[in-house]
This record gives sequence, C-alpha cells and structure tokens, in this order.
Amino acid sequence: MLARHIQYFLAVAEHLSFTRAAAALHVSQPALSQQVRQLEESLGAQLFDRSGRTTRLTDVGEVYLRYARRAAQELQEAKRAIHDVSDLSRGSLRVAVTPTFTTYLVGPLVEAFHGRYPSITMDVRELSQERMEELLLADLLDVGIAFEDVQAQDIEASPLLVETLALVVNNRHPLAKAQSIGLEALSAQSLVLLGTEFATREQIDRFCQQHGIHPQVRMEANAISAVIEIVRRTTLSTLLPTPIALAHEGLVALKLDPVRLQRTAVLMWRKGAYQSAAARAFIELAGEVAARLEGGQEE
Repeated sequence: MLARHIQYFLAVAEHLSFTRAAAALHVSQPALSQQVRQLEESLGAQLFDRSGRTTRLTDVGEVYLRYARRAAQELQEAKRAIHDVSDLSRGSLRVAVTPTFTTYLVGPLVEAFHGRYPSITMDVRELSQERMEELLLADLLDVGIAFEDVQAQDIEASPLLVETLALVVNNRHPLAKAQSIGLEALSAQSLVLLGTEFATREQIDRFCQQHGIHPQVRMEANAISAVIEIVRRTTLSTLLPTPIALAHEGLVALKLDPVRLQRTAVLMWRKGAYQSAAARAFIELAGEVAARLEGGQEE
C-alpha cells in the first residue's frame, strides 16, 4: 500500500495535475485523489495546493518529494534484488559506454559476456558521460564505461584501462610506414577530428594546448564511424585510441613521440547501489577484456 501511495504522489508531482496523472497511471481520477488524500491524512500534512487552476506542491510537499523519490528508487532496487539470481541463469543488465568504446571495446566485451552468460538480457547504450552519470544516479543504468574525470559525487569509479591515442592514417598515407611521429611534425598534419561536443576532442585540444601543438583541422565529424571512413578514403589523418586503428583494416596507428596522449577509462556505478549478480559478473569480465586490449596497445 505504501508503494502505491508513493507512486501516485510522484505521478501528481510530476504532472501537476490529477487528471493527467490518473491518465498516465491508467486509474480513475477519484481513485487517485483518494489515495493521495489518504497519504496526506497519514502524514498529517497537505502535500498539494488544489485551490488554484493548477495543482502545485506545498512547501511540505516539496520536502516530501525528495524523500519519496529516494524511497521509490530503493523500492525498485529491492524488487530487482528479489528477482536476482546468483547463478546467472537469468537476469538483465543495463550498460552505457561513451562513443569511442563502441568501436573496439563493446564488441569483444559483449561477445565474451554473452558467450559466458547467454541467458542474461542486455541493454547497451552509447551516451555522453554527462548523461551517463545522470542515468546512473537515477538508477536507470547498472554500469557505465567512461573516463576518470567523473563529475557527480555519488558515482563510484574503478579504473578499467589506460587508453593511448595515436595519429591514425590509412595504409596509403606517406606516413603509413612510420612507427611514430614527433609533436612538432604533428602540427603539419591535416586532420579530421570529432566535434567539440565529444570528450575525446576536449582531451585532444587540451593536450595540443599544453604542448604548443597547432593542428590543422580540415574537417570535423559527429561520429567516429564518419571520422574513420574519411581517414580511410582521404589523405587526412586523425587522433583516436590505438585499438580503433587495430580493429579496422587499412588503418595504421603512429605513436606520439616523446609524449603520449593517454587517458584512463573507468567503470562507473552509483555509490551504495545494489549490484546484481549480472552487474558484478560484467564488471569482473570487463577487467579481463580490457587487460587483453590494453596489452595490444603496447605491442
């Protein structure tokens, strides 16, 4: 009964309308009003101001809303905990990754996880780190893979791998047979880069600024697949994680010398959140797959 009261209260607080909340819940408006009134009576406080044309939260209602949201999240976690099966014979997992990992990490990781736990259903999304943190805090994701500069205080981050970025060219490029490129020479290269909305671009710009590099950015793209195709078909080069080049035929990665452009990838989850058996297994397996990929960068 308490769960229903909370659910109905949250619906009215979200829609600020008993009519719209009732429609969203697929219940009658009188039934919804009665449940909310019972909740107010049990608390001895009025949660909504119904005197005007629109429904709004009272000051007491605003305070209760914070705790009701937290309670709803805890109840949802409790429900998942009850249905969790430790032997992984069934279950579900919600994972998000930032765009660069889609190209070389997601495939091997999902292949390994599905091969080991075929009965676990997975929801894999590609998201910005900012959005990923929001969904983790809202308990709409179980695990995220992003970078160590985590903004939210209530996010736990565990190092996964150190990603090394390199100058990526096609195998017909004049530099294709080189092993590395100096930072000064990098300034002479014509580049295609991800747009400024990507964390990768932000890290590249910061690195160039720190080392006095002035890259000649001839093109920008809003998808890694587009950047890769442009590099494969033109004389333009790019800066991307070394494993991306290794994963695509016709691409070559040149190490930056003498200073490398590196960043730490992390696994993220909400602090104190219930971790299902599937989430724990995924985190463990991600470490194994990442270790193999990280070793490939050093070869």
